Parts: sequence; C-alpha cells; structure tokens
Amino acid sequence: MRSVAVLFAAGLLVLSLSGCAPRAGRSGGEGAQNAAGCVYNPSGTPAKVVDPPPTGDVPTSGQVLFTLTTNQGDLRITADRGRTPCTVNSFSSLVQQGFYDDTQCHRLVDMGIFVLQCGDPTGTGTGGPGYRFADETRPEDTYPAGTVAMANAGPNTNGSQFFLVYEDSVLPPNYTVLGRMDAESTGVVARIAAEGHGGQPGEGVPNNEARIIRATQTPL
Repeated sequence: MRSVAVLFAAGLLVLSLSGCAPRAGRSGGEGAQNAAGCVYNPSGTPAKVVDPPPTGDVPTSGQVLFTLTTNQGDLRITADRGRTPCTVNSFSSLVQQGFYDDTQCHRLVDMGIFVLQCGDPTGTGTGGPGYRFADETRPEDTYPAGTVAMANAGPNTNGSQFFLVYEDSVLPPNYTVLGRMDAESTGVVARIAAEGHGGQPGEGVPNNEARIIRATQTPL
C-alpha cells in the first residue's frame, strides 16, 4: 500500500491513496442494482472468509439498527433499506457472518475531513470481503457529523470498509451513505479522535485503540 499524501489545493482536501478509502466515485455502472436484486462482483481474496450476500429478494423497505460494540463504547447506526438496499444488504450479511468481530479501526483523519475508518479485518486498510458492489449515491448526499458511509477506491468499488464522521465534513457525494449514528455514538468516535494518531499530519492509526468487539443488528 502506498503511503497516504494529504494535499491542499485551491482550498480542497485531496486524498491520494490505494486500498479502500474515501475517493471519487459515481452511482450506477458495474454491479448496479437491477429489478432482480443486487449484484456483488468477486474481487480479490477476502480478508476473512465469508459468503457473498444474497442477490435476490433484497428488502427495500424498513430500517435496521446495527450496533458495533467497541472497546470504547457502543456505536449505534440506523440504516434505511429503502435508501441504499444493496449496501444495507451487504453490511447486514457481513454482520451476521461475524466479519467485523474483533477488528480494529485502522485510520483516523483529523485534517480537512474528520472520519474514523473501519471494516478491514487485516487492520491495514487493504482488506475486503472478496467482492465489490455499485455505489448507491445521490447528488444531494452530504456528510455531517454522525454519518456512516462506505469507503471506496473508485467508482463502484464498495466492499466492507466504512467511515464514521465525527465532525461535519465536506466531501463530494461519491460515498454511499449506509446510515446515521446517534449523538452518543458520535461522541464516542469524537473521544477516540481527540487522542490523535501516530501518523503523518492529517491521518494515521488512532492512538486510542478503537476495536470492534462484535457487531449485531436489530430490525426497527
């Protein structure tokens, strides 16, 4: 994995990196949702062996509460199946298979944007579930504090990695919004971020370890 360069140009934060992390994307294209359901394309070797999500009869209504029990406190994420059904379907499948259990949030960004990135069992930022799927973005998407969105390495490369926004962040609408954290959960992430990181200016591994002990879900 190449080192991350944080550059400022014309007042914009530019992230240059490989692996699954915030980067430009677009909706539709390869693996897009169709009338039959969702498409999950094989991609690379999974960081933890799991079955791909179901592709047919994907629920397109109702909400799901995902709870990430971490060593720093619970993170509660409310996700809307109607808004991003294929994304919620994938996240739900990974949660049910224990993909996120005992995984470390590997990347804290505290310059330009304010996010904690998680979802890679290897803890390196390069691991994924062995498949990718299409963006489910909208032009009006924004990323205020409490947003949970999918990280990617380009258009339609969603996998398992996601980022938790702990302060309002300005990003292009290229990252599929999985759901929203409640205020208490956002505060947990902010406390993690307050301890800083050991990387170069702008981002690095959190000094205050953030480890997902287990992930569960409850229909709402």
